[in-house]
Amino acid sequence: MTRPLPAGDFGAWLAELAAALRGEGDTDVACGSCVGCCSSSQFILIEADERDALAHIPSELLFPAPRMPKGNMLLGYDERGRCPMLSDHGCTIYAHRPRTCRTYDCRVFPAAGVYPDEPEKTLVAERARQWEFSYADDGDRALHDAVLAAARAIQLAESAPATPVAVRAARSVIERA
Repeated sequence: MTRPLPAGDFGAWLAELAAALRGEGDTDVACGSCVGCCSSSQFILIEADERDALAHIPSELLFPAPRMPKGNMLLGYDERGRCPMLSDHGCTIYAHRPRTCRTYDCRVFPAAGVYPDEPEKTLVAERARQWEFSYADDGDRALHDAVLAAARAIQLAESAPATPVAVRAARSVIERA
């Protein structure tokens, strides 16, 4: 069995996630050598105001984002399900990466107790199962219990993939806190 990875203090993590979701910062994930999110056949939304990211991605790799405002673009993935900006040495545009990449945090899955089950997201699920939160106090534990309960309620109400369930569960607790 793989050793647990310290996910950090739950309350601090949730506050950082809240700030990232409000557009007030990035998440700080200790990815190490993991490139699960970059290798999971995910389309990356790049919003029109992300001029720096757009300037560093070849235009032939971008296409208009369906059902989104004009100027929003999507970056696809290659035949192996990898981001075309990912090299053997990591992200080639790391300092200029899109907001979606800067705010992606696979710790949301253990926070919500749901994990991706799509075959192309195996690396993300494996990494997410390794994270282990700590709790500064009973309030942090109560916040985590609230996110878990919100995720269970969402799952009972609708059949949705793990990613939207996990993010919606965290958001619902953030909005009430």
